[in-house]
Amino acid sequence: MKVLFVCMGNICRSPTAQGVFEVLLEEEGLRRRVEVDSAGTGPWHAGKQPDSRAQAAASSRGYKLDKQRARQVKVEDFDKFDLILAMDQDNIAELHKICPEHERHKVKLFLSYGNSSEFQEVPDPYYGGQNGFELVLDLIEDAGKGLLQSIKHNLVR
Repeated sequence: MKVLFVCMGNICRSPTAQGVFEVLLEEEGLRRRVEVDSAGTGPWHAGKQPDSRAQAAASSRGYKLDKQRARQVKVEDFDKFDLILAMDQDNIAELHKICPEHERHKVKLFLSYGNSSEFQEVPDPYYGGQNGFELVLDLIEDAGKGLLQSIKHNLVR
């Protein structure tokens, strides 16, 4: 199973989702059975580490993001990954511009796996304060647990 998390620049939301989900997989003993990556729909930050504020918030909860480097989504990703989970509708729209028609079923909103009735999208914290990064982590942890349950169910089949 291969999962790709996607946001705009791949320096805040999607690397946070990758880092959180890797820990959840490790805790369940599934790290070797599920490959996780992240990417952005835009090229602005390619090669850079995640935003320092995202790293600080993640680190305070025990997640490490410092080994990740931003990259842009490639057409080949749609073939490689089983699930491509976007942080918001803008990302889905950008993904659909380059996604082959027969692979569109793989593209979903990440928070569709969460329990939040207030949020359907992970808000972009880039231009806000530290509280935005904490909210992002709350939403990602919740949706990550739901995604983990879905993957465990599918792996058992």
